[in-house]
Amino acid sequence: MPNRSLIESSVEIDAPPSVVWSIVSDLKRMGEWSPQCRRMIIRGGVVRQGARTININRQGWKVWPTRSSVKVFEPEHELALKIAENGTVWTYRLEALGGDRTRLTESRTAPNGVSSLSNLLTKHVLGGTETFEDELEQGIHQTLQRIKAEAEAGVRAA
Repeated sequence: MPNRSLIESSVEIDAPPSVVWSIVSDLKRMGEWSPQCRRMIIRGGVVRQGARTININRQGWKVWPTRSSVKVFEPEHELALKIAENGTVWTYRLEALGGDRTRLTESRTAPNGVSSLSNLLTKHVLGGTETFEDELEQGIHQTLQRIKAEAEAGVRAA
């Protein structure tokens, strides 16, 4: 099965974009939100346009590293990372809904397809493309729900 060009989900959060952005842009905390990307190390320590990361990913007992670079960094609007190993782009888009509400959309796109090596490894190690991409879709939903809970708890505590 060919790779999906878009895997995406959105959630509405009872918190202003500034609060949601403070969570999304703190990539060192990605392991708290994502069920697959368990840790992100920011090379140079600062998240900004052009920053590079080393990511530790996990599926069950399988662990593998990837590298990414921040392609878009627009505070309170959009953060996008391109994965070096497979060419996919992970994006977090924030939309102010008014009344201190935000729609957060997370997506994984494959603008130029997914690398042959990544597809080979996905097929033989990670359960196949369809299964793996279904897991990514479920993971996006979990990530968004965890960010929503954190943002709304922060607003209630303030």
